[in-house]
Amino acid sequence: MAACQVSYDSPSLCTVSAPRLRPEIESLPSYKAGQMPAPRTDIRTYKISSNETPFEPPAMVREAIEAAARDVHRYPDPFNRRLTAALAQRFDVQPEQIALGTGSVAVVGQLLWAATGPGDSVVYPWRSFEAYPIWVQMTGARSIQVPLLPDERHDLPAMLEAIDDTTRVVFVCNPNNPTGEAVRRDELIAFLDAVPSDVIVVLDEAYREFINNEDVPDGLEFLQGRENVVVIRTFSKAYGLAGLRVGFAITSPHLAEGIRKTMIPFGVSSIAEAAAVAALQCEDELFARVGHLANERDRVWHALADQGWNIHPSHANFVWMRLGDRTEEFAAACEEAGITVRAFPGEGVRISVAEEEANDRVIEVGKRLSSVPR
Repeated sequence: MAACQVSYDSPSLCTVSAPRLRPEIESLPSYKAGQMPAPRTDIRTYKISSNETPFEPPAMVREAIEAAARDVHRYPDPFNRRLTAALAQRFDVQPEQIALGTGSVAVVGQLLWAATGPGDSVVYPWRSFEAYPIWVQMTGARSIQVPLLPDERHDLPAMLEAIDDTTRVVFVCNPNNPTGEAVRRDELIAFLDAVPSDVIVVLDEAYREFINNEDVPDGLEFLQGRENVVVIRTFSKAYGLAGLRVGFAITSPHLAEGIRKTMIPFGVSSIAEAAAVAALQCEDELFARVGHLANERDRVWHALADQGWNIHPSHANFVWMRLGDRTEEFAAACEEAGITVRAFPGEGVRISVAEEEANDRVIEVGKRLSSVPR
């Protein structure tokens, strides 16, 4: 490109234009996070749109956060060795099999940056986690979205058929976000056995702790002898640390090293690391809360199913209602009742399990709208 010609007695010959970004970034859709309810004075409102826990951290975790806050003038350990060692002990793996990130969403991105680029493709179910298509587009790779089955589960045979010579990564979101359904052990084993060994299979298990069906497998079962399997989990849901952003991958040392290389330096803060280490020591207390939320989840979806809504069992901390053209109507009715759900226009709503009063309001909205003529 020719240099601009500029002089004091003549205007610049440059053509003025906006700074340029990569085409993939210019057209990138934004991530749609769950929204806060509108301020109200007449009723207590609840945000049930982001799959957060309604419980504050245990005392031990709060104390760890307060203690770590005294050292925030120092950089965190760039290798997060305390947390890595604690996770290795907790899950009986080697430290070199672990890679951390600022939430599981960041770990997904780190993996894709390490494994994919222009000309590659990534296979995943749809609808599923909203970050998948965003991260894939950011790397310049191509998304191959495979529709869910009518019962909201992954169509694993169709996903296997979608794999070709360009495929570098396949995502299995188990349980699936936002539909809550889960892949069973036998079908997952058959799928893993059929995927080419040079294709990375990500078992995204952000909601693993909420599963109480023994036929839904723990992804860690499949690491032995399968160097291409990556299990991704988070401290945001069951461990209640959504605001501190800690996620991790457990995989083969080779893939873990690649994920670590694309991590933002000092990404997991010293406060987040201290809180996560403490949370691992509070699992009895935290998982008792998980059990309570699982019971509430079942109560909500059973009640909605009894009202006649199109709803399937959930294995996460939310329920999914396939509403189609009634999605906006249901979301608006929830907003009026002081509860904000996550609406997917034209498809359905995802409802986080929260305080019992919030759950009761969801059931009441469902009851009222179920009697409205369509």
